[in-house]
Amino acid sequence: MESLVVTVIGKDRPGLVESVSAAVEEHGGSWVESRMSRLAGEFAGILRVSVPAAQADALAGALEALRADGLRVVVERGFEETGEEGHLIVLELIGSDRPGIVHKISEALAARGVNVDELNTECEGAPWSGDTLFKAMARLRAPKGLDLDQLRESLEAIAADLMVDISIGEAD
Repeated sequence: MESLVVTVIGKDRPGLVESVSAAVEEHGGSWVESRMSRLAGEFAGILRVSVPAAQADALAGALEALRADGLRVVVERGFEETGEEGHLIVLELIGSDRPGIVHKISEALAARGVNVDELNTECEGAPWSGDTLFKAMARLRAPKGLDLDQLRESLEAIAADLMVDISIGEAD
């Protein structure tokens, strides 16, 4: 079996996921995992498909042919990951929205060799003020030997500058 990582984006409308899933099924593939969402009227998604090696090129071609339906598609060959080094940590952040939040936090993480495995963010109206509230939830992979307390202290200092609340801890 071979893994394909597929990204799709196009104007949101019914049937987009069905057209992608039909191509996967037609080529004997299995839909392994995905993250998909409607963002500003666009449908955007990323998925991992497992497919028999003999069908990988044909499936990639079929997915790329969905461009005729208005989808932009990128197909990359993936690989089965072995046990990654380091330990998983979870970061949660909430505060008034302002430019630079993601950049400042990701800059501090990268400087310490922390990898972002997953990042989910959203903005919503704060019920008490009507201001825009920014929320982030990240699953991170910290290198072995990283002092979690030092990372927490540095992120809390950045959070104070940004006027946001941040928590970080070991993943379950």
